[in-house]
Amino acid sequence: MITRMSSLFLRTLRDDPADAEVPSHKLLVRAGYVRRVAPGGYSWLPLGLRVLRRIEQIVREEMDAMGGQEIQFPALLPREPYEATNRWTEYGESLFRLKDRRGADYLLGPTHEELFTLTVKGEYNSYRDFPVVLYQVQTKYRDEARPRAGILRGREFLMKDSYSFDLSDEGLAESYQRHRDTYIRIFDRLGLSYVIVSAMSGAMGGSASEEFLADAPTGEDTFVRSTESDYAANVEAVVTPAPPARPVEDQPAAQVHHTPDTPTIETLVNFLNAAGLDRTFTAADTLKNVLVKVRAPGSDKAELLAVAVPGDREVDAKRLEAAVYPAEVALLEEADFTANPFLVKGYIGPKALQDNGVRYLVDPRVVTGTAWVTGADKVDHHVVDLVCGRDFTPDGTIDVADVREGDPSPDGHGTLVAARGIEIGHIFQLGRKFADAFGLDALGVDGKPIRITMGSYGIGVSRLVAAIAEQSHDEHGLVWPRAVAPADVHLVIAGKDESIREGAERLAGQLDAAGLSVMLDDRTATPGVKFADAELIGVPTIVVVGRGLAKGVVEVKDRASGERVEVAVDEAVAHLTGLVRG
Repeated sequence: MITRMSSLFLRTLRDDPADAEVPSHKLLVRAGYVRRVAPGGYSWLPLGLRVLRRIEQIVREEMDAMGGQEIQFPALLPREPYEATNRWTEYGESLFRLKDRRGADYLLGPTHEELFTLTVKGEYNSYRDFPVVLYQVQTKYRDEARPRAGILRGREFLMKDSYSFDLSDEGLAESYQRHRDTYIRIFDRLGLSYVIVSAMSGAMGGSASEEFLADAPTGEDTFVRSTESDYAANVEAVVTPAPPARPVEDQPAAQVHHTPDTPTIETLVNFLNAAGLDRTFTAADTLKNVLVKVRAPGSDKAELLAVAVPGDREVDAKRLEAAVYPAEVALLEEADFTANPFLVKGYIGPKALQDNGVRYLVDPRVVTGTAWVTGADKVDHHVVDLVCGRDFTPDGTIDVADVREGDPSPDGHGTLVAARGIEIGHIFQLGRKFADAFGLDALGVDGKPIRITMGSYGIGVSRLVAAIAEQSHDEHGLVWPRAVAPADVHLVIAGKDESIREGAERLAGQLDAAGLSVMLDDRTATPGVKFADAELIGVPTIVVVGRGLAKGVVEVKDRASGERVEVAVDEAVAHLTGLVRG
């Protein structure tokens, strides 16, 4: 196939779009791959659609190879299946809801577990029918509060979602591993650098859950890995090791101290160390009580929740959101303190919280026998040596303190280092959550019903375009891996002589006949403009037909390395075919 740039629907830009923050957003717009329609909504122009379709093809090839069967559901879905699983409510404001002319409720599908489950229930009912893997490549819709970074986080996006249906937990484990292996093959073929991390299941529910994250400093996901093992996890999924409990009998008695003007951890520690208490205090000796309010899905009433973390830590907002999901969480406002006068800002302690029925959850490090400095529920007063299990009893634990580099790895090997990534895939062992909701059973050999167990596996197909662009670019533009590039060869006509044009046209035809896709820059623009566009667009091999043609050579440039070589015209087709096909 020959694509002539003189007729290609393409307009490159020299300046970055004003709203672009990350390289992929800037370059995909500048190179004419996508155009913004609305916040979180983008049109795919011809070059962008080519890259997207090539990624889809790789995904489909590998899914088919593992035994998956492709189907297609509508994006416009009725309310009732999502009501049955309570996700009509749980999804909250991220769901696009609408009514038809008769007043019936519909939604734009954010994900399709309900429809897959109902479809299998309607078609299969015998143990002989299982296992089965179904998948689709479908547009999804989520009303992101802050759509950003172009197609990395939009309100409309293309996703491959697949589902496994098995008769047993052992079967589910096998389906999960097959999907995991398939995802590795897909991302390897796409030329991505990625890491597999333990993750939270969130709205999906279920047990085992892993994310595939493309390494990128601009990624929204923070993950950590061990310096001495293969442990890796999204920060939301990191489990803080709890220290062993200690005896409470030998602990000194708790004492309230007058601590004027100490509403912060720093001021408190400084005061205590100057107070002559015959010991040295650090922020880690203090207990910080953070108040939030949580609202269950569908409820119009929020309840207070107190979260206690060591004073040298902060509450991580993402970990907190994941821990209380599907409830929504927000910090307290001034009106909340006014309505609850027992909350003394800067001096809140466990006693007043529990005396007033506020649920009190503590960090895993707060175990029986640990002694803390914390608020005494009175302005300018703190209590020293308040012992967990003796002076207060938490309502439970909550693992929401920030995770830091240098923390011990939860697997006991090494310490943690942090990095950022872009989520490109997520796999879940759902279990029987959806099968239970819809009564998905198969009759066994003995004629008794077997409850089906499910797995769910997603790949952000359109997000992959941006993730690859984040990893594959330089100061001049995009540098596509060959597997997804919009063409095999970008052929630039660099000269006005008719002989140069004829030579380029002839070479393009020969490459086309050899089965290579060619982007032929036959425009009347100057060579400088053409070269700049070639580097911006990012086809991995650039061929320049110019003055060298008189000597019987063309210039072949490797877009990634910048290496240039002269190749005889008579050998160009063989040379380029070898490059493209390896």
